[in-house]
Amino acid sequence: MEHTSSSTELKKSLGVVDGVVLAASSTAATTSIGIGLGVLASITGRRTPLILLLGFLPMLGIASAYARLNKAEPNCGAGYVWVGRSMGPWLGMIAGWVPLAGGVVFLAYTTSVTGSVLVQCAHKAGVDSLLGRHLDANSTLQCTLIGLVVLAAVTVTAVTGVHKATRLQTCLLVFEYAVLLVFCCWGLFAGDQPFSLSWFNPFAFGSPAALAQGLVLAVFFYWGWDAAFSVTEETERAGDAARGSYIALFTMLGLFLLGAVAFQRVMATPEMSETGAQGLTYYASRLADEPWATLPLVALMFSAVASLQAGIIPTARLTLAMSRERTLGPVWARISARHGGPTAGTVIVTVISAVVAILTVVIPKLNEAILAAVNAIGILVALYYGLTAIACALRFRGLLRTSPREAVLAVVVPSVCAVVLFALGAYLAFYYATLSDTFEVSVDNGWFNLLCPSVILVTGLAVSAVAKWYRRAPAFTRTTAPVAVPASEAESLS
Repeated sequence: MEHTSSSTELKKSLGVVDGVVLAASSTAATTSIGIGLGVLASITGRRTPLILLLGFLPMLGIASAYARLNKAEPNCGAGYVWVGRSMGPWLGMIAGWVPLAGGVVFLAYTTSVTGSVLVQCAHKAGVDSLLGRHLDANSTLQCTLIGLVVLAAVTVTAVTGVHKATRLQTCLLVFEYAVLLVFCCWGLFAGDQPFSLSWFNPFAFGSPAALAQGLVLAVFFYWGWDAAFSVTEETERAGDAARGSYIALFTMLGLFLLGAVAFQRVMATPEMSETGAQGLTYYASRLADEPWATLPLVALMFSAVASLQAGIIPTARLTLAMSRERTLGPVWARISARHGGPTAGTVIVTVISAVVAILTVVIPKLNEAILAAVNAIGILVALYYGLTAIACALRFRGLLRTSPREAVLAVVVPSVCAVVLFALGAYLAFYYATLSDTFEVSVDNGWFNLLCPSVILVTGLAVSAVAKWYRRAPAFTRTTAPVAVPASEAESLS
């Protein structure tokens, strides 16, 4: 049985460990390393360790903004609520719609990635065909159909409660991180590619476009650390969401740098970029014989499954927050009396993600489908993180007069991070807009790369218009002047 709920009806059963697990699973370090490093290397060459380090810096500033805003106003809507309060309902809707749509795209391509990993596991087991068809780990169609079965299964665990889901993810994370650490450390010492300090040289990029696209992809690597804030109303202590996100973020930094250096010690740049979705499998085969070479593939499978499940949970909580303010329909705010979560919203998110996953088969090669999805999400992630940082600066702007020292962390740093992210997104959008003269369905076509983020923004404005003039959402009728936090309160949040 379900009923429309207020925020107080969400069960408070989560602690800081649950927040770490949810954030780490959403970031999906093993998947990012095993698949994303090849994508990143195709753009930045041997500078992948540097670009991941540079991408971490604005993320740390954004995390600080999230922590301050969450302590002032804990809400599972996170940026949607905070931006709306400080910058007006239209920008608030964009800050909510972008991660919502981005989450759906993430689930869609992760579904295909999961299918690809399962196909690779089948090949390891000696199964090369199914129902008379050869299994291809780089076939978008085959991998998507197989991944949809897994998506349905993890939806069941997400529906039955966040606490149960995080317990499952904890087991998956322990195994995958143990395997990842062993093989990455192994690669550091056993690799035959010479280490070079030029891997960390910021002046060695081939072009500004490569630097910009690399940084946007690096931001995407870290995307997911804020998942802990989506369950802030279900945590037992106020600061657990922030602590969970910080721990996950620094853990990701260490794993990404370790993985990037290890991969480059074992593989040349062409090997990294060409292996794509099978990068971790190829890396392991260069180091170990069977059956040990299969362990990283199993870890990658666990990571993909955990990130699928973790991606569903924050997306459903965001729709709940938007529905409570009537910017989305009432079905999204239905809370299960038995499980204490938004069951209906969770199922609907899954169904929409499955439809989007099926649409991705227009790109036949999975490597290219992944790159197209990452390009689209990267620009959008930079947009909504930047909006949230500006909301923090506006909310705590009173510190500029009363406590300049605290203002550096609460106002100046978030503002600088926002400017960096906006500049990266704008430059990359301009680069794509001028890259091609005609449109075609190809990851090398600039207009195609702009299509997805453009559609998401336009549909977001359309949903906002419906919320304002049809649903008469309170967010569009109340005063929307920026909310300034008193200096005494702001200082207590630092």
